[in-house]
Amino acid sequence: MADPESLAAHIPPEMAGMRLDQALARIFPEFSRSRLQEWLKAGKVSVDRHRWRPRDKVSGGERVVLQPLVLEKERWEPQSLPLRVVYQDPDILVIDKPAGLVVHPASGHADGTLVNALLYHFRELSRLPRAGIVHRIDKDTSGLLVVARSLRAHKSLVTQLSDHIITREYLAIALGIITAGGRIDAPIGRHPTHRTRMAVVDAGKPATTHYRVVRRFRIHTHIRVVLETGRTHQVRVHMAYIRHPLLGDPVYGGRLRIPPDCQPRLTETLRQFRRQALHASRLALEHPVTGQAVSWESPLPHDMAHLLEELETDQVGHAAGG
Repeated sequence: MADPESLAAHIPPEMAGMRLDQALARIFPEFSRSRLQEWLKAGKVSVDRHRWRPRDKVSGGERVVLQPLVLEKERWEPQSLPLRVVYQDPDILVIDKPAGLVVHPASGHADGTLVNALLYHFRELSRLPRAGIVHRIDKDTSGLLVVARSLRAHKSLVTQLSDHIITREYLAIALGIITAGGRIDAPIGRHPTHRTRMAVVDAGKPATTHYRVVRRFRIHTHIRVVLETGRTHQVRVHMAYIRHPLLGDPVYGGRLRIPPDCQPRLTETLRQFRRQALHASRLALEHPVTGQAVSWESPLPHDMAHLLEELETDQVGHAAGG
């Protein structure tokens, strides 16, 4: 039996003849092939209780036990930062992230991130790849994300993401009047000239976004969005692609648009809203241990709720001829 900090699996018969590192990359898609090769060379992978080389061929049916290593460069410092935990059990956490908080340390954000906070409040996450983070939401997007607390949960959540079992639902405010809901199928990759941006490009990865109208205002639309895939900046890029970028988006949103003849209060609210109007409002998945269908919802943060109130007041006032 594998110890609690290892992952175990049997190599499927259809992988017979495949290199071990290739088979492992299929079985454990949450880890890169180069990372798996490092662990093989470090003796952190056993096949039928023996040490194999990356190039060794499998026959199918072998039992593999993997003991992932956290690399030194991933040993981030715990920091005492506030954390809103919506749900927790021994295997998963659900976090409601505020806008403005970076999820993962990166260039320009070495600390003060969600990962640093998680490592302070849940020390066991230091043993997991990326401190248990399996998906992200942008710095200035608010809302829900799930974090693995165990390796078995980590593997299950990554598999659920790749198999589109996890439901990620967003509320957003887009520019322009959207007449009906729809589906966007357009590949996303790095922008060919602006490398810090994403764009719809032929060589990008497949990306699918579903959206429907919640409420139309004079020159804005409140929408509900469901992701089928999870590409970087997906909602923001796709909505900009159909010429309905998110209100307040500093990268993909274009210039500020203010309804004609609106009250000064709405004008000021729009000018002060300086992030993309996007909130991860609902998360649903299969619990990685019990298999039970579970879901959570997060109410709109104050800034988006207030903005919608002002847009509604403006809409009603002009409909009444005010």
